[in-house]
Amino acid sequence: MALSKIKSSSMADTAIHGRRNIIINGAMQVAQRGTSFTGVSNADYTLDRFESGSSGSELVYDVEQSTDAPNGFSNSYKVTVTTEETTLSSGDNMTVKYNFEGQDLQQLKKGTSDAEKVTVSFYVKSSVASTYSLELFDQDNTRVHGQKYTITSADTWEYKTITFDGDTSGSLDNDANKSMRLQFWLDAGSEYTSGTQSTTWQANLASERVEQSTGFVTTANATWQITGIQLEVGEQATPFEHRSFGEEIALCRRYCNALMNYGAGDVGTNRAYNAEYTGGYSFVRLNYPQMREEPDTVTYGTSVTPTASDWSSNGLLQLQGLSSNWRIYDVLLESEL
Repeated sequence: MALSKIKSSSMADTAIHGRRNIIINGAMQVAQRGTSFTGVSNADYTLDRFESGSSGSELVYDVEQSTDAPNGFSNSYKVTVTTEETTLSSGDNMTVKYNFEGQDLQQLKKGTSDAEKVTVSFYVKSSVASTYSLELFDQDNTRVHGQKYTITSADTWEYKTITFDGDTSGSLDNDANKSMRLQFWLDAGSEYTSGTQSTTWQANLASERVEQSTGFVTTANATWQITGIQLEVGEQATPFEHRSFGEEIALCRRYCNALMNYGAGDVGTNRAYNAEYTGGYSFVRLNYPQMREEPDTVTYGTSVTPTASDWSSNGLLQLQGLSSNWRIYDVLLESEL
């Protein structure tokens, strides 16, 4: 009996090859620091891997891990303006940023004649329908490529796909440091909008980074939400690459670790877990997974504030207290980009 033939081209056309999405936590599932943040400031990390950016003396806003999301997703990153700007000054802005390690972007072939295009896709929703900007910013070479998208209907989830050109100038460092960021502009003043937005790679010029002011930061109770963010090599947006929660949080822990999330009342009245008492001092040794680098920030909730006295390459943190009768809880280690 003759076997039927399967066209290899059709299989290639429909196959979805693994590990396409370079973004970690694009579905906003992981929130180790908490699910609600009030009075967010510039450079604050909220949901894992996402950093806030803002300036403006009057602007106050909150960030939360919202359960409002499009079909196929459970969470979104939500910004709410709680105190709006009366007028938008020239240098005012609000952004949401995602930072990449250079060693995770070598497949882009940036700085070569074979530089690859990349496509960003995402679901977005805002109470302010307007034309918004986003960009790739090369921090190794101070180069930028801007693009724009339009939210056509207020308070409605919309799917967007945007392709960025490959850049034949400026290679990216092959290391664990910040080399590039994907930046969503929610609003910006004339310092960023007074020129014509460049939609190709160029040296950074502030006045050409944003298409227009959106009216977002001057609107009371304005909201902006995003989820399903995917960045992949090529000109074609493919369906969002869902990973298991276990895999997603493991990837996030390279940058942030919540180690002892117990709360003061749960730890006991004396020394914390794994404590040793020697010569008038109490020590706590905590093991943590491998991170991008030695954590640069350690946050505690404790009755006596200890100091980080020792790090080791195998993921051991030793905290030193001042007496034998202190508690430690809610340990958060961070080595964000």
